[in-house]
Amino acid sequence: MTLLPMFPLGSTMLPGQQLPLHVFEPRYQELVRDCLDAPDGPRFGVVLIARGNEVGGGDVRHDVGTIARIESHASIGDGRYELFCRTEERIKVSKWLPDNPYPIAEVDVWPDENTGTQTADYEFPSLIERLEFLYGLLRRLATETGNVPPDVPVIGGFRGSLGTRLYEIATYIPMGDADRLQILAAAGADERLREVSEAIENAIEMVQFRLM
Repeated sequence: MTLLPMFPLGSTMLPGQQLPLHVFEPRYQELVRDCLDAPDGPRFGVVLIARGNEVGGGDVRHDVGTIARIESHASIGDGRYELFCRTEERIKVSKWLPDNPYPIAEVDVWPDENTGTQTADYEFPSLIERLEFLYGLLRRLATETGNVPPDVPVIGGFRGSLGTRLYEIATYIPMGDADRLQILAAAGADERLREVSEAIENAIEMVQFRLM
């Protein structure tokens, strides 16, 4: 169990994502200063806000999130910071402590509870094909509506951890933060595979409806 400064956000972050932040609230300015001085490196936890706002406090927070590590930072005056972070391991909050002055929580790193190895060989390429089909529809929709067509994601062949690769695929799927949280909170790779597959199919149905 680790005591970690926390930065609740209005969006769900998955492991491996870039996270730029503009820090202007005094309590989070102090969080940044403490993180930059921390002996184990500049890191904090991020979780989705369930109710409330990012600014001002009094929010209700979800208990599943990720660790964010500050890769670079710039002081821009009046105590404000521009942060360039990257998310790392998934975490589960076991206890929220009183904000003093910023949120702090006792957290545990939450590794995948299964590897999904029995499904990886044949389901991973199929998932990529469906993602490419989705982007074909998105490009067609963009053309019809006069918008800039999105680039088709380039996803390499299966290697490494299935759970990690599913996070990568999920970052390219248009969906809401509640659906993204379902993917983050999936117990292991088997469950995440089902959530990602469903998210792709839901997005395909949505775009097909708009193309009718």
